Amino acid sequence: MAAIKAIEVISAKWASVTPMRSGDYAEGIAHPERSWATSTKAAEGAWGAGVQAAVTRKSFSKGVVKAGDEKWQRKASTIGVQRWGPGVAAAEGEYAAGFAPYRDAIFNCVLPPRYARRDPRNMGRVTAIIDALTAAKDRIG
Repeated sequence: MAAIKAIEVISAKWASVTPMRSGDYAEGIAHPERSWATSTKAAEGAWGAGVQAAVTRKSFSKGVVKAGDEKWQRKASTIGVQRWGPGVAAAEGEYAAGFAPYRDAIFNCVLPPRYARRDPRNMGRVTAIIDALTAAKDRIG
């Protein structure tokens, strides 16, 4: 049998030491060994193969069953709620940049006339919006 510390000792050390490594984390972000974008793009084939293997193993649904509702509710209600507001506020610019093409597509959409309530021709207005948003998505890529 290999000698290894108890999981309680290992996890307690991890929880007490790792938070003090935020400087190392920041340094790694500021000066990565290689480009995240380049490395991630180069790994696209491996990512696809991994996803296909996970689909074959039904890993997603097995993970959902294993986690159950308790974990996500506990984490979301404690950590998630605390981070929600600051995270949303910090993402305002990215949200605006990401949504702007869709907002513009809706704004520039020429809608057919509105008919009486429940008139099936009103679905043409919905279709026009869907078509405009689909075209915007296709332009974005």
